[in-house]
Amino acid sequence: MSHPLLNAFLMMLWFFLWIMWLFLLFKVVTDLFRDHGMSGWWKALWLVGLVVLPYLGVLVYLVVRGRSMGEREQQAARDKEQQFQDYVRKAAAEAPPADSQAGQLAKLAELKRSGDLSQEEFEQAKARLLV
Repeated sequence: MSHPLLNAFLMMLWFFLWIMWLFLLFKVVTDLFRDHGMSGWWKALWLVGLVVLPYLGVLVYLVVRGRSMGEREQQAARDKEQQFQDYVRKAAAEAPPADSQAGQLAKLAELKRSGDLSQEEFEQAKARLLV
């Protein structure tokens, strides 16, 4: 007796597992090249193992280096956060000076936003500034 719905479900299940394994394989290869403490020969050996015996290679890699894999992932996240914070500090330091035209426009916009200037007063001050 044929069950086409069951066959379709099993095919989708196998496809889903295969996609999950591909993601895991790419994660392992990325981690392999992210590790700066490992020599190039060890990396090449692991890569050969992943290519020759992909399922077993991924499993062995996760068992042997799984803990340090998580630590490297956390370190990469901390490094990215630090780079972002440095960029924000640099961009904030490059804000226009208060006596420049852009700084004065920013000050006017802040006064309007806080309600100290009406829309009409803001437009008049902006027109005087831009002349």
